[in-house]
Amino acid sequence: MADETVAPQHSVVCLRLMQAFRRVSRGMRRWQDGAAPPSTAPLSPRHIAALEQLLGSPLTVGELAARLGLTMPTVSGVLADLDRAGFIERHPDPADRRRTIVQAIPAQATLIAQWLDGAAKPIARVLDQLSPTEQQAFLKAMDLLDSELQRPGTTG
Repeated sequence: MADETVAPQHSVVCLRLMQAFRRVSRGMRRWQDGAAPPSTAPLSPRHIAALEQLLGSPLTVGELAARLGLTMPTVSGVLADLDRAGFIERHPDPADRRRTIVQAIPAQATLIAQWLDGAAKPIARVLDQLSPTEQQAFLKAMDLLDSELQRPGTTG
């Protein structure tokens, strides 16, 4: 059985990472808010993720919710914000009028793509400072942390 306690040397690293995640998250949010397309409210990571999905092809609201791992009420709120900002359009699914199809407005697609590319630049600059092996290790660590945080019953 694995030791459930965190060794003292690990707790220092864990605390540094938790502080870094908080600072990085705030910094990314400030950067994204400042770089948002003109005349829009600040966009959250959920808005960004939705726009990224909708640039590829139209999706039903349910498909978008599933891809983003969001509940229907949450994704509906995100879509309402994006609709008000003029980035998306919605229409009934011709195959099933109970479903709604959502897509990026074609005239806004270039602006959205440019903004998403700009939002990724700080991350790209940092990753460029790492070797391919270090990049893979970093991504693996982030995926493992994400999986750990998604496990049911992991609150401590």
